[in-house]
Amino acid sequence: MVIKVYLATSSGSTAIKKKQQDVVGFLEALKIEYMQLDIASNEENRQWMRENVPGEKKPTNGIPLPPQIFNGEDYCGDYDTFFDAKEENQVFEFLGLPAPPGSKKPEQPTEVAEGPAGDEEAVLEDTKAASEGEAPGLHVTAEEPTAQIKKTPRQDEKDEEEDEAKEEEEPPVSEDEAD
Repeated sequence: MVIKVYLATSSGSTAIKKKQQDVVGFLEALKIEYMQLDIASNEENRQWMRENVPGEKKPTNGIPLPPQIFNGEDYCGDYDTFFDAKEENQVFEFLGLPAPPGSKKPEQPTEVAEGPAGDEEAVLEDTKAASEGEAPGLHVTAEEPTAQIKKTPRQDEKDEEEDEAKEEEEPPVSEDEAD
């Protein structure tokens, strides 16, 4: 199906123009096939858009403003829902399109499977063991509300060796030069 973007080519509102440009520009950047349907110069387009935007998505005055986005006959959303999907990296899902091959799927929160007592503890122990220096370099822990980057002991030793090597390269400063 082709994505249909209902817009107004002769809108007097700069806010609406910017929103329309944002949607169209993003679709072009992702090389998504779409059609622009002008509601300002075509009464049929305007009527179809107004009739097919779901009631709960219409503003209080009942007249939806452009841009409105459809996948064929299916309503996807307005600019605000498009923007949210873009921010959450879920544009293809928002448009009802399959993600292109090799694209990164949005991360889903992982849940601990419920089972016999003790399973959660085993998972936590495995996770803790994996984060306690099993991998060299830096790793992220999220034990607190915000994730923090911590250095493993191996990385600290490497940093100390680099600092010592730098000190050996620099000539010592005599007391006369220091003044």
